[in-house]
Amino acid sequence: MPAATPTPAPTTRYKAVFAVREFRAVFAAHALSLLGLIVSEISLSVLVYDLTGSPLMSALTFALGFLPYVIGGTLLAGVADRFPARRVLVSCDLLCAACVAVMTLPGAHIGVLLAMRCGVAAVSPVFQGTRLATLTDILGDGDRFVLGRSLLRIVSQSALLVGFGLGGVLLMAVSPRHALLITVGTFCASALLLRFGTRRRPARTGAAAPLVRDSLKGARQVLADRRVRALLLLFWVPSMFAVAPEALAAPYADELSVGSAGLGLLMCALPVGTIAGELYAGARLRPATRERIALPLVCVAVLPYAGYVLHPGLALSLALLLAAGATSAYTLGLDQWFVRAVPQELRGRAMTLLQAGLMTIQGVGMALAGVVAEFAGVRATVAGAGVLGALVCVLLAREARRSEAAPEPSRPSRTLPTDGRDGADHHVTGR
Repeated sequence: MPAATPTPAPTTRYKAVFAVREFRAVFAAHALSLLGLIVSEISLSVLVYDLTGSPLMSALTFALGFLPYVIGGTLLAGVADRFPARRVLVSCDLLCAACVAVMTLPGAHIGVLLAMRCGVAAVSPVFQGTRLATLTDILGDGDRFVLGRSLLRIVSQSALLVGFGLGGVLLMAVSPRHALLITVGTFCASALLLRFGTRRRPARTGAAAPLVRDSLKGARQVLADRRVRALLLLFWVPSMFAVAPEALAAPYADELSVGSAGLGLLMCALPVGTIAGELYAGARLRPATRERIALPLVCVAVLPYAGYVLHPGLALSLALLLAAGATSAYTLGLDQWFVRAVPQELRGRAMTLLQAGLMTIQGVGMALAGVVAEFAGVRATVAGAGVLGALVCVLLAREARRSEAAPEPSRPSRTLPTDGRDGADHHVTGR
């Protein structure tokens, strides 16, 4: 009699993630504060332009959203592990609300506005790293964590589509300073949701060293691990190439003579593809399948950009961007590997470093795309990003495979949560 074939474990669904009470609070807080942040970016850029009349200064307000991530992600990363997570998250929200509140003061100098913008940006990686690290305590370190992380990314992409439109409409009705008050309200609402919708848990580590020294030591420990380092690069490097079409969307829309409507479509195509890819992979594919396709997908993640060499019109350009966005489903597999690879006592610092590097390298990628386009043109720059990015991603995927096959004997032991039990008994915080 033939042996019975083992039944595969059932695939976790997004519905199971939403069944966790604390995750619902995290999800709502994330959506609120993210929409508020997008409104603040639009409002602040308009306000700075009104005060200075300088397009450069207006653009600088967006750039300052990327650059301070390096500071917060390296010098302040230790906060994520040495203080209770709920306290860190609520404090970050309130600090961001205070910074934006200062921006609303009549007569605030341009230097004050930009300084407060830097303050929000420096706090953001600490908040995001703490949220991701504690998400494993809410959902476990298995498939529910991956889907929870996916949902937060989907909210982020959706907020880009909705937030910029709402921000534009809002500024037609109220002044930029009054619009900023909405951001103050969303940060405060997020803080309340996290304070009363999540449980308190102790810090992961003690405060044995000064904060900056502890943060830098943690970054060195994280980067010293070959497996973790390879996964970090797989998160970071494709993003540097992926932002090229977004950075050059305005001049490309001008080349195509498609006007503001065409520019809007070009800006929306990549997020729409990303949402579709994440939803399909999260809802239809089993965890093992997501991990199996992660490296092949990352190798072709930016390859559709090579199609720009054909001088595509608007329709084909949108198809290429949608295809590139859909390949970002590889991040679900990387999330699972990353949370397995990082020791629990370093998880907050590792997640903070991940977020800081991701935002910083996107800013670098946008700047590089602009510089190259000055000499090579928009189409050649985007196509070059697709080809060069694909080659680099193949090399990184090979390194990730080697690091998996040859784990380092010096890697610290991991004391991870053993399962993803129902959130009613197994909760923590996050946004």
